Amino acid sequence: RANFAVVRELAGQVAGGAYALGIHPLYVQRADDADLDALRDAIRQSLGDPRFVAIGEIGLDFFVPEIASGEPRARQERFYAAQLAMAAEFKLPVLLHVRKSQDILLKYLRRHERIGGIAHAFNGSAQQAQAFVEQGFALGLGGAMTYERALQIRRHATDVDLRHLVLETDAPDIPPAWLHPPQRRNRPGELARIAQVLAGLRGITPAQVAQATTANALRVLPRLSAAILADD
Repeated sequence: RANFAVVRELAGQVAGGAYALGIHPLYVQRADDADLDALRDAIRQSLGDPRFVAIGEIGLDFFVPEIASGEPRARQERFYAAQLAMAAEFKLPVLLHVRKSQDILLKYLRRHERIGGIAHAFNGSAQQAQAFVEQGFALGLGGAMTYERALQIRRHATDVDLRHLVLETDAPDIPPAWLHPPQRRNRPGELARIAQVLAGLRGITPAQVAQATTANALRVLPRLSAAILADD
């Protein structure tokens, strides 16, 4: 919860900056109900801020063995369910952390009317991709797509309708293929080249990718337009 104010402040330092508020699944083990209450208060206080666009990053992580079963997993699911309920209550989209948890994420999503948002760094099956799209989500593609061995992600990049894709960097993580040690720290500036990769995979121009993915982001994050205009 200490980071909520920091995130808000950082977004204000960047032209066109926007932010989301949430409790990440990798950190719920150190969180408690007071943090959920603090999140609710922070969301309510931020509704009048044009830079506030979503609840996130929230979700489930079953990739890390220590938190993929038993009480840690149950705790993840409880925090995810609570934050989804907030998204439904405040009519906000969510930014979803999706690691080996696609079907369980969808199970909880289906308990609500279409919440929508972005499925971050999506790497599920074609059927799961379609299920997220049907729930109002765009699939986030970033550095992982730039590796030739990322066959499943590249299939999504070419097969999923372009209307349901957005670009992301996840900076400083998930560096693209062209960043080699010791320059492995990813940065938002890599997004243009990531767009070129997607354009090459789909046989269209980078300008077409930029136009489509920007429109998609504005659609699934309806408050984002106001954030972009906040500095005008």
